[in-house]
Amino acid sequence: MRQRLNLILLGVADVQKSVDFYQALGWQRSKAGSEGFALFDLGGIALAIQSRTAFAKDANFDQPQGSGFAGFALAYIARTADDVYRVMQKAEALGATIVKPAVANQWGHAGYFRDPDGHLFEVLYEDGWKFDQHDNLIL
Repeated sequence: MRQRLNLILLGVADVQKSVDFYQALGWQRSKAGSEGFALFDLGGIALAIQSRTAFAKDANFDQPQGSGFAGFALAYIARTADDVYRVMQKAEALGATIVKPAVANQWGHAGYFRDPDGHLFEVLYEDGWKFDQHDNLIL
């Protein structure tokens, strides 16, 4: 796993309300993403906003509230699908707790783990993510 962070994921009650808030702060929403998954380019890293319910479901939590789901995660975009599985195995070997084993999904491959302090981390691979020559995410 290269030393870099690609996404900061926020689970919110109302995606459009959150988008409006960040845009009112002067942030520009990226054309990448979708209605339910808004992206803001933070200069090589992206802030991703999605509904707390959809995010909890993706991370394998039964409920978006009161289940230990914080509505926040860091994410690492792997260069290949195989890298997702390697990173997840290495994290587990180093003491991480696997929250959702890496699996193929409709977008690519992804899994979630909690680091030794309980912070949620997603490891994913999807076609379409682009990086510049310095390994910064391009939206």
